[in-house]
Amino acid sequence: MINPEVYLHYNHTGKLEHRPSVGTSSGTVDAKTIVFLIICSFIVLENLTVLVAIWRNHRFHNRMYFFIGNLALCDMLAGVAYLVNLLLSGEKTLQLSPALWFVREGSMFVALGASIFSLLAIAIERHLTMIKMRPYDANKNYRVFLLIGTCWLIAISLGALPILGWNCLDNLPDCSTVLPLYSKKYVAFCITVYMVLLLAMSVLYARIYILVKSSSRKVSKNRNSEHAMSLLRTVIIVVGVFIACWTPIFVLLLVDVACVQRCPILYKAEWFIAVAVLNSAINPVIYTLASREMRMAFLGVVCGVCFRGKDSGNGSENRKSLEPSRSRSKSWSSQNNPNQSQQSSRQAELEKGQEAAHGEVSVVAGGAAKAVIESDMKD
Repeated sequence: MINPEVYLHYNHTGKLEHRPSVGTSSGTVDAKTIVFLIICSFIVLENLTVLVAIWRNHRFHNRMYFFIGNLALCDMLAGVAYLVNLLLSGEKTLQLSPALWFVREGSMFVALGASIFSLLAIAIERHLTMIKMRPYDANKNYRVFLLIGTCWLIAISLGALPILGWNCLDNLPDCSTVLPLYSKKYVAFCITVYMVLLLAMSVLYARIYILVKSSSRKVSKNRNSEHAMSLLRTVIIVVGVFIACWTPIFVLLLVDVACVQRCPILYKAEWFIAVAVLNSAINPVIYTLASREMRMAFLGVVCGVCFRGKDSGNGSENRKSLEPSRSRSKSWSSQNNPNQSQQSSRQAELEKGQEAAHGEVSVVAGGAAKAVIESDMKD
């Protein structure tokens, strides 16, 4: 059943006239929507794999990868939000109540806001670390989770403003064309906030890049400085791709706010939104290409899922067939050559001692490298 209030706003903004006429029965999905649904499903699976890879690998349990995991969560929720948006679009749009319509569109604003605030939180965290010139302290992860929680709280609050009353339900001339139930003032407010945040992010990352690059030149052979530069390059690429993907929809919404009469470009908003959502599919590719460790962890999760069924079936049979032969060979070798077992045990103890010594040397070297970095940074 068509909701009269939603129908009134879509008719006033001209979106009813520019709706694609498929000429088919209700419930039919066109080819473009199917392609978008496949892309959204891929985005969800891709970012879910990144989250699993970070969760399973204990080497990624540090500040930077916590923030990257939060970005992957934002991208995954953006894919889910756009997937739901597509399933509730078309003829189903006019059947939604205003509250459900606000939830459908607000979820996209929440995912966008969480992504921007997460990128800003990374910039703030890196900048504070560089200014204080202190090494990473794993016991202070509460600051990371506090920043992440604040990002989501602000993003949800920003996305919930229309359903709380900042809308154009009682003021048709103030309605947005792209989002017919949203007030143009609210859209202008959101775009202004996002643009200011992106500008602040760009300034912070430029300053951080200069600081890290100058410190890495002093200890160019240090592995930690190279790792820090690699992570920083990855984050800067993520920010650059984010700006490139989201700038078109920002410009379109600014045109929507400034356009007094009906502008034809505003009725092609789905393509601008698709480019913005595509950013959520690009980010995991950036993670895996820029970081070798992340690439190995990502491929490990994918390969583990693909071959788990085969390995579980074949592995159990092979283990059952090999266990009797192994027991017979061990008993035969122990009876006929007792010295061999003693030599193998001595060799194993010697290898363990060498590994322990090597680990101590690497730990000492790593500590010395950190000390060099800290002393250079303090100077």
